[in-house]
Amino acid sequence: MVVIINRLKKNPVPLRRVKNLLHKLTRRYRVDRAEVVLTLVGPRAIRSLNRKYRHKDRPTDVLSFSLKEKGPDGKYYLGDIIICPEVARKQARKQGHSLLREIEILTIHGFLHLLGFEHFRGMEEEENRVRPRLLKNYRVNIS
Repeated sequence: MVVIINRLKKNPVPLRRVKNLLHKLTRRYRVDRAEVVLTLVGPRAIRSLNRKYRHKDRPTDVLSFSLKEKGPDGKYYLGDIIICPEVARKQARKQGHSLLREIEILTIHGFLHLLGFEHFRGMEEEENRVRPRLLKNYRVNIS
């Protein structure tokens, strides 16, 4: 089950594609019965979380909190992905694509963290493998 929570008051983000992407990811990685929560927050909220959990006092684009456990209600909770669209918007401009595309990229990145992928330990390879398959018109940039 995919749950999306939008804590933003201004500049809403169209979330249907993001929700569909999360459904595709849960099926692809065979965790389609797990609950995944994606929350959109502002820079103050993500900075606070980044400071508390990563000891970095600045806003970031995405955070993931993996649970991988069964709750008291019997549901299996994979974890939470938190994205800051304001930070993502700046990155999207630099990369030359839309905010929605950047949020899709961050959703994949956060989801792979929930599964246990880590930077420099298979994360980049898996992202390059899955992005072209799940995102329309996505091209891997080789620099």
